[in-house]
Amino acid sequence: MFNFDSTYLIYLLVGASTILFVEAVYLLFFTKASYRKNINRRLQLLEGKADRESVLVQIRRERGLTSSGDYRLPLLNLNRLVLQSGLSIGFTKLVMFILLGMAGAFIGALTFGQPVIYAIFIALFSGFVLPFAVLRILRGRRQKKFSAQFPDAIDMIVRSLRAGHPVPIAIGMVAREVPDPMGGEFGIVADEITYGADLETAMRNLFFRVGTDDLPLFVTAVAIQGSTGGNLGEILENLSSVIRQRFKMRRKIRALAAEGRASAMILSSLPIGMFAVIQLAAPDFYAGVWKEDITKLALVLAGCWMGVGNFIMYRLVNFRI
Repeated sequence: MFNFDSTYLIYLLVGASTILFVEAVYLLFFTKASYRKNINRRLQLLEGKADRESVLVQIRRERGLTSSGDYRLPLLNLNRLVLQSGLSIGFTKLVMFILLGMAGAFIGALTFGQPVIYAIFIALFSGFVLPFAVLRILRGRRQKKFSAQFPDAIDMIVRSLRAGHPVPIAIGMVAREVPDPMGGEFGIVADEITYGADLETAMRNLFFRVGTDDLPLFVTAVAIQGSTGGNLGEILENLSSVIRQRFKMRRKIRALAAEGRASAMILSSLPIGMFAVIQLAAPDFYAGVWKEDITKLALVLAGCWMGVGNFIMYRLVNFRI
């Protein structure tokens, strides 16, 4: 029963050796220039292009802005959500994907035998509610990654200032050495300063593009130093320490609230799991009531009530630091 053919083990080791050999050859010829080119998207676009302004315009258009950096849509909250989510496909492709998703959801609902009114409701949900939720998730992930990179970027700026460089040169160093999203955002700041924007305006545009809670402190410190003077390096060093302590406190709270999150996940998945088990064990158990209107209404009410409970548990285990 436990006999194992050594031939398969030899095949497995040969395959692993081939993969490691290819990786070794790749790393051997993986030059520093190609590494720097792939740090962030802005450096990729700058590869082989001498015109930084055209790259800046292209990045702005991909992020949902006009060529001058203004919002493209009159709906400021929606435009800001798309901008802060970090999508680089532009509004045209985004709308196209949403319309294709609505059409696919509508056709899929009709294929599974749902009435037309239900198919329309599912299509509207897929076209309005679902993209909004996905954009919020993408924005949250991007802001968390930006916040994790922010203290190291501030330390890099502090070291550059102590070496005698001005603030724009220090920001450009972050844009060259730090991966996305930090490197790309600071690269846009450096390009905006290069093409005529003052430092305070470029930093405020950075806050609008990212939207994290730590950026206003950084923007205010740079703005005050630019207007009244002062030791910006010392201020930013203290700011970096404060941000690290806040990040540490968030991790500590997350660890303490792990039990509450686990309870929420178990309580939320238990009804769905039991329903799946019953369907597998006794497929005809709900056959008599599955097509009744009262059953569908009860399922909708139960889902809404479960959503209220999940929201309450989410608020109990999440704190704003």
